[in-house]
Amino acid sequence: MSKKTKRQAYRPASALAAKVVEFNPDYSIIKRDLKRIGMLAGMFFAILIVLAIFQNQLIALFVK
Repeated sequence: MSKKTKRQAYRPASALAAKVVEFNPDYSIIKRDLKRIGMLAGMFFAILIVLAIFQNQLIALFVK
């Protein structure tokens, strides 16, 4: 028994060229999210620096 194989229909070169789609993704949403993540990271980092500067005063407030 032989395997049955499907033959592809003949298509002229112009028909193949019409099917080609250019890959052009839109990264505007990703860029906006990355900016938001960067801003949050910067704010948290600034908060950590401020807390480190006033660490002794804050500990004294809560220990008493």
